[in-house]
Amino acid sequence: MAHDPAIFSPEERLERTKLERLQLERLQALFLRLRSKVAFYGERLNGTSPPRSLEDLATLPFTLKSDFRDTYPLGLLAVDTPALRRIHASSGTTGTPTIGAYSQRDLDIWGEVCARCLAAAGLHRGELFQVAWGYGLFTGGLGMHVGAERLGACVVPASSGNTARQMQLLEALPVTGIGCTPSYALLLAERFRHEKRKPQALRIAVCGAEAWTVEMRGELEELLGVTATNIYGLTEIIGPGVAQECAAAKAGLHVFEDHFLPEIVDMTTGEPVPDGRLGELVLTTLTRDAMPVLRYRTGDITRITREPCSCGRTQARIDWIVGRVDDMITVRGINVFPTAIEEVVLSFDELTPNYRILVDRPHGGLDQLTVEVEHALGAQIDPTALRAAVERKLAETLTISLDVRILAPMALERVEVGKVKRVIDNRTVSLR
Repeated sequence: MAHDPAIFSPEERLERTKLERLQLERLQALFLRLRSKVAFYGERLNGTSPPRSLEDLATLPFTLKSDFRDTYPLGLLAVDTPALRRIHASSGTTGTPTIGAYSQRDLDIWGEVCARCLAAAGLHRGELFQVAWGYGLFTGGLGMHVGAERLGACVVPASSGNTARQMQLLEALPVTGIGCTPSYALLLAERFRHEKRKPQALRIAVCGAEAWTVEMRGELEELLGVTATNIYGLTEIIGPGVAQECAAAKAGLHVFEDHFLPEIVDMTTGEPVPDGRLGELVLTTLTRDAMPVLRYRTGDITRITREPCSCGRTQARIDWIVGRVDDMITVRGINVFPTAIEEVVLSFDELTPNYRILVDRPHGGLDQLTVEVEHALGAQIDPTALRAAVERKLAETLTISLDVRILAPMALERVEVGKVKRVIDNRTVSLR
């Protein structure tokens, strides 16, 4: 078979029966290692037999976010600390940060799966890739830096923020690809357009680390003149590199199943759901060395298909993340996902892709939902008519009444460093 530069590793095209045989071998080895090397799992798996089939995975216990906090910082290690080569961590904005520990073997695997991502996105050996995710404890910057080098690309380690410098580099250098959050890619696009400048050679944007939609992708591609693809990962599993959308098909994110075993379960019962049905993504690390994880409930809501992709990859694909279990807003008994609001906002050419969701409960009364949006620079609008149209479409989509505020262009804050905060839930504020 001729080499395809968009497919980095032959395992990405393994015939499914061979892939499942490899997965079972690795799952059985993982089970025995967890039971003998990690006290936390030793207690959980005591008296349990190793899985004899992939279907037996559903009989094993879940690992939760709270388990990482309860064993903080290194209670889930499966190696001695002298074997560690790097520590990363989540932001910890909602409590104790999640620690990710890496051995040299982990770093090698991480570099490989991140290289797979960039190859799938269309980056080639010898091209320049600008990393605009943050470096440091956050996994994004260093993970993709090593992946680009593993691919044979040249890294421009710009890190996050300092937009003027980012733009200068993109103008001066033949940078082919950039990696950043989707909201920051939109910020760059807005700045380039406002200042009547453009990147020299940019054609690829790899975006992740925050929720976004296919509609936002279309807006970004038009504004920045790139092919944008979605990347997925999380600190508890390895960081970026768990799954990546291919530029060839743009039909879901390929999960690198030889390293990460995916399941979709019912959000309430935890029972497996059929392929194609929405549920919570659960991941098991088949090859993680320092901090292996069994059946981690990610909190991310998606669906899965195991049909081969037109790009030639045979591994499963997950759909774009619909939302998070803990990001779902319940307003007057109706479940609302921010991504559903984003899809509606982006269907209006008169609006920018930026929005903010406010939830209030005035004086202990009924919940009120307000969506703030910006009208596009130069757009000729009738504010009253536009507001009514947006409210009507949102109400039809969400099946709930709400208010819309039309703001001036650039009225909403842009985030240069970190993740954009779309939802402000004032119901959690104590009233005295």
